[in-house]
Amino acid sequence: MKLYYSPGACSLSPHIILNEGGFSFDKEKVDLASRKTETGADYTAVNPDGYVPALRLDDGQVLTEGPAIIQYLADRVPEKKLAPPMGTIERYRLMQWLNFISTELHKGFAPLFNPQAPEEWKAVATAQLARRLSSVSQQLEGKDWLLGNDFTVADAYLFTVLGWGRYVGIELERWPVLKAYQDRVFMRPAVQSTLKAEGLLRDS
Repeated sequence: MKLYYSPGACSLSPHIILNEGGFSFDKEKVDLASRKTETGADYTAVNPDGYVPALRLDDGQVLTEGPAIIQYLADRVPEKKLAPPMGTIERYRLMQWLNFISTELHKGFAPLFNPQAPEEWKAVATAQLARRLSSVSQQLEGKDWLLGNDFTVADAYLFTVLGWGRYVGIELERWPVLKAYQDRVFMRPAVQSTLKAEGLLRDS
């Protein structure tokens, strides 16, 4: 398999899951501005939409959209418990979280990274994100992970999105539960190795 990624982007979550799952894989960095890969290839030939992540499977097929990729990977290694079994209510809880993170948090950050977005729009988006983050904080109280006792793909995705806050003035210290959660995810060996591989964490 090969993961197409951009450091710190939403492709970080499948990158984490590839390492959590112990997969053997290649990776290729994408310049999202030029839509070229680090080898000079046209990335739109891989994903016509031009954004990451994309996962090229061993049979040559390409899978896009982070929530789909991470569930695919989790189902390849069920013994890792990165996703509850299909058909269980817990699996639908996982899907519930993935949809919430994708639509209410991930997309909520979009105007804050858009240099053309008016300040009024950014203020509205920031306030909306704060309300959503407060909701997540309440639901995480008394739990280590989103689904309870097991780290899942939803945690990798939430960790990725929460990490964007420091670049747009949304500090997690405002929500101690979220800050403690982010620290727990950060300390996982697979997360640390992924951050180092993307150049986001230096060796101490």
